[in-house]
Amino acid sequence: MQKTSDINVVETRPLPSPAALLAAAPKSEAQAEFVGRARQDIHRLIFTDDRRLLLIVGPCSIHDVDAGREYARRLAALAKEVADRVMIVMRVYFEKPRTTVGWKGLIMDPHLDGSYDIASGLRIARGFLGDVLDLGLPTATELLDPITPQYIADLVCWSAIGARTAESQTHRQMASGLSMPMGFKNGTDGSVQTAINAIRAASQPQTFLGINLDGAASAVVTAGNPNCHIVLRGGSAGPNYSREHVQKTEQALEAAGLIKSILVDCSHDNSKKKPELQPEVMRDLLSQITAGNTSIMGAMIESNLEAGSQPFPQPIYKLRRGVSITDGCIGWETTEALVRETYASLGKRFS
Repeated sequence: MQKTSDINVVETRPLPSPAALLAAAPKSEAQAEFVGRARQDIHRLIFTDDRRLLLIVGPCSIHDVDAGREYARRLAALAKEVADRVMIVMRVYFEKPRTTVGWKGLIMDPHLDGSYDIASGLRIARGFLGDVLDLGLPTATELLDPITPQYIADLVCWSAIGARTAESQTHRQMASGLSMPMGFKNGTDGSVQTAINAIRAASQPQTFLGINLDGAASAVVTAGNPNCHIVLRGGSAGPNYSREHVQKTEQALEAAGLIKSILVDCSHDNSKKKPELQPEVMRDLLSQITAGNTSIMGAMIESNLEAGSQPFPQPIYKLRRGVSITDGCIGWETTEALVRETYASLGKRFS
């Protein structure tokens, strides 16, 4: 008989079911309670008059878990110092969307050698999330593959749907069933309406194809996720964090019947893909907040132990510790100074 399926499939590698992985690496009661509290805090920052600023900061992606742990320890100590005005959540990004090809993230290729040991990637990711939570630091990630959440979502406090996937029906449906607050980024063309449409879809009940904890194909029925908001990250037309852009976004959200709650990504097209410009974006946001803006409830910064980025692939032994292999970041000294500057600038809100 003529073969009509799997013609281009070379191999299928069985993975542990989500239930098996969760049983092998269970979350502790303390971690579960901390995730619940962090999600409630983030909800208050998005939807109430809580005047603290949500600051989602950390590496563009995690590729070296030892360096990642060092970064997390530093950030956790800093977060405690500024907690009365700033809620810091660490970027713990394991999946990277690629425009064409490239390293797809720690879950897909944890050994950075093209072996695509996804089973190990899932275990490592889950372990790293637990390590960050144990430091008293909430976690944030971008969920790219619709199967991934079953393995790690119980340890995630905030999540994003990226600019490339905000228009995807699959990702909107997935978001409708997730348990954490979600940020939808505007489209790569800068379209705010893309994110608004995504928020409205994700807030509604959905039924879609997925897997259950046992790994069985299932029809997943959701109640809708009420904790979604917009993330401005700029677009092909340029940055969109200015007062005028924020005001237009406020108007669009109001017209859609959505709360005027905006998080601004200081990286990507808002910094013209120059990581060293992120502090300038942050200072502009702080000037808007100081002038009385109440819709800007948060910001995102890409930061690592060391500034910049390094090319990859290259031999692993040549990689510089604490330097991103995806998007460029600001270094730790700049990050610490910027967080303290943010804390000081927010003083008027609390006087």
